[in-house]
Amino acid sequence: MELGRIDIITEVSELSSFLAMPREGHLDAVFHLFNYLEKRHNARIVFDSCYPTIDMTSFKECDWSSFYGNVQEAIPPNAPEPRGKDVDLRMFVDSDHAGDKRTRRSRTGFIIFLNMAPIVWFSKKQATIETSVFGAEFVAMKQGMECLRGLRYKLRMMGVAISGPSYIYGDNMSVIHNTQRPESMLKKKSNSICYHAIREAVAMGECLTGHVSTHDNPADICTKVIPGGRKRDHLVGLLLHDLVDYT
Repeated sequence: MELGRIDIITEVSELSSFLAMPREGHLDAVFHLFNYLEKRHNARIVFDSCYPTIDMTSFKECDWSSFYGNVQEAIPPNAPEPRGKDVDLRMFVDSDHAGDKRTRRSRTGFIIFLNMAPIVWFSKKQATIETSVFGAEFVAMKQGMECLRGLRYKLRMMGVAISGPSYIYGDNMSVIHNTQRPESMLKKKSNSICYHAIREAVAMGECLTGHVSTHDNPADICTKVIPGGRKRDHLVGLLLHDLVDYT
């Protein structure tokens, strides 16, 4: 298990890329980061096992058989019999298009919840340069979907039952529409792998995609540096809880 501060994951990731040759401005950024931690030193992750309230109207199930055939999720045949209550898996995903000013690479960020507990958080620059927001969002969703697929396999091998498909939330309507409608067509060949990987996962019932407002997407803090204010406090409040400091 790897634990860390989710609310500074992007800042730490960006500063880590300058460990070899840091400059004076990087030290100033570190001081700002320490000042933030001093004010939010009592923030805690709460591993809440309660079931989340999932609005199923955000998701759409379609008949994909005419496009991908009778595809089904690969369930390990040697998995033990599940015991106890089943769990829900949710993922919030986002990308910052061309956020790196030096290379213009986008950044992938996603957070995976098991019931109400955040268990996986990720922030990393993408390996390719995407020329559109659509492409960067699809690359981020594919990377998150592959992490979800591995997590579903691990849970089944540990005897944990999964209630149904994983619910993927994104704030880009074009990506959501293209993963909810079989009749949609892709015009850019460069994004075809990510495009069909997500759509086939939806077709096999492994996951469902739905839209969430960018103001309520906690993965937003995994893709860009958000200054202090009401928006940052709201997004951090979706992940961390401040304990009362009696000292």
